This record gives sequence, structure tokens and C-alpha cells, in this order.
Amino acid sequence: MDSLLERPIRAIGRGWMTGAEHAGQMGLLLWGTATTTARLRVPLRAFANQLYVMGVQSIPIVVVTSVLSGIVTSQQGGYQITATVPLYVLGSVTAKSIVLELAPVLTAIVLVGRVGARITAELGTMAVSEQMDAYRSLGRDPLIVLGAPRILAGLVVMPLLVGIANIVGLISGMVSAHIALDLSFETFLFGARLFWFSWDLFYSFLKSLVFGFAIPVIAIHMGLRAGGGAEGVGRITTASVMFQMLTILTLDAMFPALLLD
Repeated sequence: MDSLLERPIRAIGRGWMTGAEHAGQMGLLLWGTATTTARLRVPLRAFANQLYVMGVQSIPIVVVTSVLSGIVTSQQGGYQITATVPLYVLGSVTAKSIVLELAPVLTAIVLVGRVGARITAELGTMAVSEQMDAYRSLGRDPLIVLGAPRILAGLVVMPLLVGIANIVGLISGMVSAHIALDLSFETFLFGARLFWFSWDLFYSFLKSLVFGFAIPVIAIHMGLRAGGGAEGVGRITTASVMFQMLTILTLDAMFPALLLD
């Protein structure tokens, strides 16, 4: 009887200990990044390289994703509109869907797969091959050299990519509506402006900042925890991608309740 009671209690205790360990390590990562940035000790070359890797190299897949999301949103919105609803409403439906939801969330998911997994695997490989210890033996903090440039680059890159996704998605949705529904560009833009609020754009970029911060932080944290050789790197990369995805979807679910009421 005692063993039956001990097992769930021990499982709960292990869960709390693991959660506290993750929270403590991520807190140290954020504190190290904040102090490094405040002291202007972030390596500029590493920061510029991360801007290129995370930003410039991600533009093609972000553009493709945005084009497809704009086309799908426009076509499905046109399918739902009946004869009693003015067709110009499609412009508002497409604009709101892309700016408020599709552009930031799909761009974040693209970066999780392309950037988050790469960061975790890269740092995990360095951790299991004792390169982190080599940095410390040379008097260089891995958080400064490896962590801060990636987190700051994520904060800069993500809003820019979401801005590109917003523009490309709206243009592709407008062109799709013109081809499929014979809706003129002027009518589409009239509908998009009719129900447009300046807050919508701020909301979209605020989402992008939060996502751009969460993705590299989780990826770096998980990569630094890697161990057990190549198999361990594979396991921690899979766990990191799952953790990032769940975090993005959870944060996305929280945004409407906090900012759109």
C-alpha cells in the first residue's frame, strides 16, 4: 500500500524538481544575456552572422508559406461568403486572418523547424563534444559567445519576417480573390480598410517579438542540456522542437484573452 502511494508522490516530486531545474537554468540564461547586452559585450560578428542565418536565409520559406496562406485564406473565405454578404468583406476577412494570426504563428513555426532545431542541435553537439568546457577553460562564457547573439537576433529578425509575411500574404490573397472570384483590387482593399484598426498591426508585431524571444531561449536552453553523445543530441533536439511548438501555441492562445478583450 505504501509503495502505491509513494509512486505518484515521487513522480510529482520529480516533475516539480525538473520544472524548477529548467526554470533556474533559463533564468540564468536570461540574466546572462541581459547583463551581457547592458555591458555591450555581445560579439558583433556573431550577432551579424545570426541575423543572416536566422533572418536572410529564412526569407524564401517565409515567403512561400505566406503566399500559400494568403491563397488558402482568400479562397476559403470566398467559399463561405453567400449572396447576402457583400463580397468586399473578403478583404477584411483575409487581412484580419493573416495579420492577427496566420503570419506570426506560421512564421514562428517555420523558425522553430528551421532555426530552433538547428540551434539546439548545434549547441547540443558542442556540449557533448566538450567544446563548452573549452570555452570556459579559455575564460569565455558560452552564454556570452553563443547565447546572447542568438536571442538578440531572434528579437530583431522575427518582427521583420512577420512584416514580410503580412505584406506577401495580403498581396497573394488579393491576387487569388481577383483570379478566383473576379474581385477587383480596389474592392478588396476597400474591404480590408473598412474594418482595419491600427492596433491589429501592433498586435501582430507584439506576437512576433514574444515568439522571436521564446524560440531561441528554449532552443539554447535545451541545447546546453544535451548529453549522451549523438543519440542524446537527437533526443534533446526532438524535445526542444516539441517544447517550442507547445510554447508558441500556448502563447498564441493567451494573446486574444489578454489583448483583444
